[in-house]
Formats: sequence, structure tokens, C-alpha cells
Amino acid sequence: MTPTPVPRISLRQPDDWHVHLRDGAMLQAVAPVTAAQFARAIMMPNLRPPITTVAAAIAYRQRIRATLPDGCGFTPLMTAYLTDTIDPAEIERGFAEGVWVAAKLYPAGATTNADSGVTAMARIEPVLAVMERIGMPLLIHGEVTDAEIDIFDREAVFIERVLAPLLVRHPGLKVVLEHITTSDAADFVRSGPANLAATITPHHLHINRNALFAGGLRPDFYCLPVAKRELHRLALRAAATSGNPKFFLGTDSAPHSREAKESDCGCAGIFNAPFAIESYAAVFEQEHALEKLEAFASEFGPRFYGLPLNTGTITLERRPRQVPAMLHLNDAAGTAVNLVPFHAGETLNWRLGHQ
Repeated sequence: MTPTPVPRISLRQPDDWHVHLRDGAMLQAVAPVTAAQFARAIMMPNLRPPITTVAAAIAYRQRIRATLPDGCGFTPLMTAYLTDTIDPAEIERGFAEGVWVAAKLYPAGATTNADSGVTAMARIEPVLAVMERIGMPLLIHGEVTDAEIDIFDREAVFIERVLAPLLVRHPGLKVVLEHITTSDAADFVRSGPANLAATITPHHLHINRNALFAGGLRPDFYCLPVAKRELHRLALRAAATSGNPKFFLGTDSAPHSREAKESDCGCAGIFNAPFAIESYAAVFEQEHALEKLEAFASEFGPRFYGLPLNTGTITLERRPRQVPAMLHLNDAAGTAVNLVPFHAGETLNWRLGHQ
């Protein structure tokens, strides 16, 4: 017997534990969108130049706050971009002063603006030792970049070659394997130690790699790590809706203008921030697990990071809405930035109560 659909659900206000807000005009356009959905969000540091100093992190946080309307309670949580030469003392100072909540590991060349990333794990061993000692989480883009490794296998190979040995060398290091895309990652995190967790994006719960080619080449579904086979998508849905506290919300919303997505670069990234919680709600409803959405979205993340739970709430109402084919978001000068949102042209059955 099919259960009767509920008309609305109330959730503790959620957080986004992985988001890209970019900088400049793009930051001005998209930061209020994330702030409308989430109470806090982990800011990715892969700007140009990357955020490698405490001063740079403070300045970026100020630029983010300057984009938000008066009275907005959104809190940007800052991260450090690890390089081969980053100073362990700078990492420790920023964490002690409450500027950084975590540090981000990009293998060099793995994704957008990752060219300054780490070329070999041995080069950041002193930093990792400091982070383990002070309890600072390490956030990982988990892919190898070896040209001979198939792009669809890069996450699984990273787990075998890099992540598993890392956890042996640093058993006390808190690690988040971000935006996981495979059953291999879900299984590894599930069976791993308590200090290992993972974020899951809405797009990897909704699409598999076929979506990239449905009706022609679809640049708006191109992201890194790329979407994988259907069996992996199903494994991610099972992990996200399982109620296991090792898996929590991280959108990896990564805006690029329509022009950049359709250029020679075909830049990697999916802009899912405008309808992120509605997108997750759709998955949890389809998996008959709506009662587990609040923990995934609002509880497991802050508990892993050792932060207090939010006290506010949001309401999701069952009111279908069609996602626009294009969003025209204004920067501070009033110039429109053209962005294709995730689910463009589709109908979602949920919407935030205030929308």
C-alpha cells in the first residue's frame, strides 16, 4: 500500500559541508542563494590565488559577508588550501584562532583551480601531523590524477593507493572524503574508523554518467568527480538515506556561467544551490526515508566537526514547482550572471516554505 504523501515537513536548519562560492561578481551573485538555504557552509578555498594564509581566509570571509543582506545569520566556515610548501605553523595558528575549521587537500590538477594542489603526500606529512595533533579535519578531493588511470576509476584507485595508507599513518586524523561517487567509497567509509566520514551531493544521487550524453552532450551535468554507473548512484542513495552518521550533506555546488560551461573548457561544476534541500528531499522521499533527512542534512555534519546543532528550523512544503531553465542572478553592480541550475526545466515536488 502506497503511503499517503505528507503535506509538509519541518527540519532543523541544515548546513552545507562543501560549497564553492567563487569570488568577485560570481560570489556576489551566488552567496545569497546558499545563505537562503543553509545556516552554515564550508567554503572551498580554490580561488585564484588559493586561500593559503590566515589573512587571506579572513579577507575572503569578509567578502562573503559583504554580499549578504542585513540581518542574515549565515556563517561561512573557512578552509585552508594545502600546497606542497604550506607552513604547518600557519595552519595551526589559523585553527587556534578560529579562522579555519578544516584544511582541503586537492591532488594537483584534479579539478577546477587545483593546479596549486599537492603533488605528493610526503610533502605535506608535517602538516598532517600537526592537524592530527590539534584535531583539525582534513577534507579530501579523492581522485588520483595519473593519466593512465581511467577517469571513472580515479576515486577507487585513490582510496587504495592514498587514503587507506594515510589513515594507517595518521590514525587520529579526522578525514572527510568529499563528494563521494562510488560504491567503493561508500563501502570504505562505512567500514572505516569513526574519524572517517563523507559528504554526498544531490547531483550524484540523481544522475549517473548516462545523463552527460542524454539528447546530446550535456555540459551542465559535467562535474568532477564525474558521475558514475547506475550501480554507484544506487549505492550512494542507500548510504545517504541509511541513517549512518558517517554520511552527511555537502552540495559541492560549483557555479560557472553558461558561457563558461559551453566554452572550449566546458568547466566542471554543477550549480545546485538554489534548490539543494528540495533536491535532497526528493531523493529521501523516493527512498521512503523522509524521516532520516533531518539527521543527514542538519545533525551528522556538525557532530562530526564538533560544532553545535542549529536551533532554527525550516519548513518544506509539498508544492510542485518547475525549476527555471536559466537563472539571471545580479552581482553588486546589477549585472546579471547567467547560470543553469541543477534540475533546470524539471519539476520538484518540494519547496522551502518561505519561497
